[in-house]
Amino acid sequence: MAASLRIRDVERIVVDVPFTARCQEWNAREVWQWRISEVIRVTTDAPDMVGYGETILHYTWGRVTDEAIARVRGGNPADFLGDDSLGAGLQMALYDLVGKALGVSISRLLNLPRVREWCPISWWNIDMPPEANAAEAQAALAAGYTSYKIKARPWFDIYDQVEAISRVTPPHFRLDIDWNQMLINQGNAAPVLAELDMQPRVAIYESPIMQRDIEGQRLLRQKTSRPLALHFGEPPFPSVARDMVCDGFVVSGGVASILRQGALAEAFEKPFWLQMVGTGLTTALSAQLGAALPLAQWPSVNCLNNYADDLLAAPLTIMGGYLKVPDGPGLGVEIDEQALVKYRMPEPYEHPRPRLIMSVVWPGGRVMHYTQMRPQCWDDFLAGNQPAQERGATMEVHPDDGSPEWAELYARALRAPVRDQR
Repeated sequence: MAASLRIRDVERIVVDVPFTARCQEWNAREVWQWRISEVIRVTTDAPDMVGYGETILHYTWGRVTDEAIARVRGGNPADFLGDDSLGAGLQMALYDLVGKALGVSISRLLNLPRVREWCPISWWNIDMPPEANAAEAQAALAAGYTSYKIKARPWFDIYDQVEAISRVTPPHFRLDIDWNQMLINQGNAAPVLAELDMQPRVAIYESPIMQRDIEGQRLLRQKTSRPLALHFGEPPFPSVARDMVCDGFVVSGGVASILRQGALAEAFEKPFWLQMVGTGLTTALSAQLGAALPLAQWPSVNCLNNYADDLLAAPLTIMGGYLKVPDGPGLGVEIDEQALVKYRMPEPYEHPRPRLIMSVVWPGGRVMHYTQMRPQCWDDFLAGNQPAQERGATMEVHPDDGSPEWAELYARALRAPVRDQR
């Protein structure tokens, strides 16, 4: 069947998938555009043979271009497997299509033994105050998760966040913490990690300091009892292996790239997270890859829990911290066509930046006001202009209240961060 199959057309269906209420509140500062997903539908000369994929348009390793669509149209979908240049949604849809044509799951197409039927999976949130993190952790447990990956930021008290989560979760619940390099150097990071090492739920630390800092990473690794993880590729893999700067990786990208990274990680016995952000379609692909990659042993990060709808006709099975690898052909899931109609989005495929003032408050009444998380707030902290991880820090979010005072402060902070004292 696959040998004679020809691609008839590639359709783009852009949908605006709502976040859950709590995720909407906190995602609005920085990742409000992640709601927008481009679903790719590939039809063929066999009317019942259709493939689906998705691209989170404002967070992706590769968008689908018009050139890529023109290149595959009229071709055999099997000829394009492993071509990362096609972009996320189109590549996913072609794997889905070929798997369906052959009656096998994507994991069977990878020419690798299937090593697991259940893949570890993690709940994920952007940075939130402790009480919101605790509520998310309770929701995670109710949904079958036992692992939670959070964003640590210097504008929230990471110790309070961990303690709040610990109070509402059982001892087997695990917490992975990602700083995105916000601790900057090992001098800042060492005392923070040493204190967090005392928290039994803390499992893994990701990118606490600048990934390029090989010596800093090596020294920090010697000072903590938890594994350190880095995004694959920085520093270059040979340096990571030679200097022993981390215990595992964050692996992401297209299918071919992920397979290459997975093979290198396996050769050096380094476990990793699969980080593939999206709704149910992307999460299903992550499970198919995780089923065939032996070192995909850390809980995958798919952000599925952020969405109020998974776009699937039937939900994925998550139980005891593991995701059941879908058994059907291709991705192993069926799209919810009614959801595609319900959430279909007109051009332009973007939402305006919310008008917010983000105020970081430290003990003693010190305050910094920002109008953008990126680049404004991030750049200020990464430059070392603000405390790296001070106890008692919190961020207040102030939407436009229509007052002259709000408008005046917003105008000032739009030009540059504003220092204040309460």
